[in-house]
Amino acid sequence: MLKELKKKKLWPKKIILPILVIYLIGILYLVLPSSEIPDLEPALKSVEPGDTVQLPGVSAYYTNLSRREAIAFFEKAFSHSSFFNLPLVTYRLNHPPEYARETIKDTLQTNFYEELIHPLRESLFISGWIPGEDEVYLAKSIKPITDFTIEGQNFTAKITLFRVESPIWARLLIWTGIILVASVLAWFIVKIIGSPWLKRK
Repeated sequence: MLKELKKKKLWPKKIILPILVIYLIGILYLVLPSSEIPDLEPALKSVEPGDTVQLPGVSAYYTNLSRREAIAFFEKAFSHSSFFNLPLVTYRLNHPPEYARETIKDTLQTNFYEELIHPLRESLFISGWIPGEDEVYLAKSIKPITDFTIEGQNFTAKITLFRVESPIWARLLIWTGIILVASVLAWFIVKIIGSPWLKRK
């Protein structure tokens, strides 16, 4: 019985090949160029302090789009790489509005805050303030504003973006670690399933 165990390979081909394929697909996903986020349309890009170069990765827009329309606009652009428009794994999370003041700036007015995520790659945070729909703001303010007048135009909402990207070396390092841990677990599972003690039962 011991001789038979010694003859068995440490890493059977049935384990190595799937792991290698998954690893290479993961590397391809991690090194693909990021998506290019266009300016929100129809909208007016903000040039106010804190909405441009003062905060890296931040940009803001005044628009009359609804929350659903604004999120859908950026989700469509963010979910594809700039390389041949290849799709990227994208998840959408809804955060408490207060979280925007912790991650973007503490003076930010907001009544919704969502995050589009490419796992292990990057995130696009989307903060929106629609004063006319902000019940907390309307209840607390004596003379609340319901729209914005910028350059002679009226807008009902302000959308603020905050993009965060991880360096490629960090992505590959974490992905390699995940694959190594998963491979060891797979090896143990196969060994346990194929153990002679289980077969004897």
